Amino acid sequence: LCPPPGASKGDVREKVWDYLEASGLADFPRPVHRRIPNFKGASHAATRLLGLQEFKAANTVKINPDAPQKNARFLTLEARKTLLVPTPRLRTGLFNKIVPPSGATKEILRICATSQGIKEYSVPVGLDGKARVDLVVVGSVAVSEKGWRIGKGEGYADMEYAMMVSMGAVQEDTPVVTIVHDCQVVDIAEELLDDHDLTVDYILTPTRIIKTNCKRPKPRGIIWHKVSYEMLGKIPILKSLRYREKQAGKDVTLQDEHSDLANANAPAALNEKAMAENTRPQAATGSAQIGQHYVESDSLSPRLEGSGMITTVYVGNISPSVRVSELKCALREFHATPLRLNWQGAQHRAFLDYKDKATAESAVSSLKGLSLGGNTLRVELAKNQRNKGQVEINSQK
Repeated sequence: LCPPPGASKGDVREKVWDYLEASGLADFPRPVHRRIPNFKGASHAATRLLGLQEFKAANTVKINPDAPQKNARFLTLEARKTLLVPTPRLRTGLFNKIVPPSGATKEILRICATSQGIKEYSVPVGLDGKARVDLVVVGSVAVSEKGWRIGKGEGYADMEYAMMVSMGAVQEDTPVVTIVHDCQVVDIAEELLDDHDLTVDYILTPTRIIKTNCKRPKPRGIIWHKVSYEMLGKIPILKSLRYREKQAGKDVTLQDEHSDLANANAPAALNEKAMAENTRPQAATGSAQIGQHYVESDSLSPRLEGSGMITTVYVGNISPSVRVSELKCALREFHATPLRLNWQGAQHRAFLDYKDKATAESAVSSLKGLSLGGNTLRVELAKNQRNKGQVEINSQK
């Protein structure tokens, strides 16, 4: 299986997918197109992990959730190692840690290694979970003996790795393994690789172990100027990483941010001013104290009360270590500054008032997945909206 000279990544993918289907090597789920393809012999190829010294020495192994890596996940659990699996499309975070029940049999461990088991027997690992990954196993559509890798084209494996670098979960020398059929090992032109593309150190197939001796550097973190607003919206945990890296002084300008910068800053500045005016009297009395319950601009002004438009957003799961000033800073950063903020630190929550439902829903979307003080915030429209005449909103749980 040899891609023609000048073939694009897409050409290579199509050739591999077509060949797997035409040759009878494709396995469930079918068709394998647009997927990390499952193949006949995947389970046997995964057993070659047991022969790798890097696997034997690993305490924590991160393995992607695709079908061809199911046996790799089982073998990791059977070896009593910590198994981390990325959440599908990174919608709800980065990792889930698989926690089998006490005294789990082989049959239960096999269930834990399936997609259903990942849902039933896992706990999320947050950005501040201090995860240290000793070995990474990724899926591939095609890979070369030099270690060049082509995924299914959505960039999630590359992004997962870059996020692990940003979290400090992997180091430069953390080995990366892929499990593929022999026909997926093809020649790939190096010029097809970009600086965000993940390379691999070992290729496991049903017939052999290939050590690539790849010298090309792996991604050194998230390349923000290649991240779009759309991707930021699809992967909520990216927002938290970006916020954290910006606080550390890194350049986190997005791919499509340059043109929007002037427009985005103007309303944000107005919102900041409005928030400062609304919260200034209370800030001097208690905003710097952890856990203090106080209300900033608790009663609505007659003008706003009469408009019938105010919509309240509930923010829960606030870490006891987080101060109101940190939440305000994050709200400004995500262009979600409210008209008023009702801080209830002792109850680990806050309520944010916005001028209308559309603005409130936009704030919920922007803040979803935000992590502060090690906790991922719970952000949703408050159950009792003030514009429905229900001023009391403390019933939110």
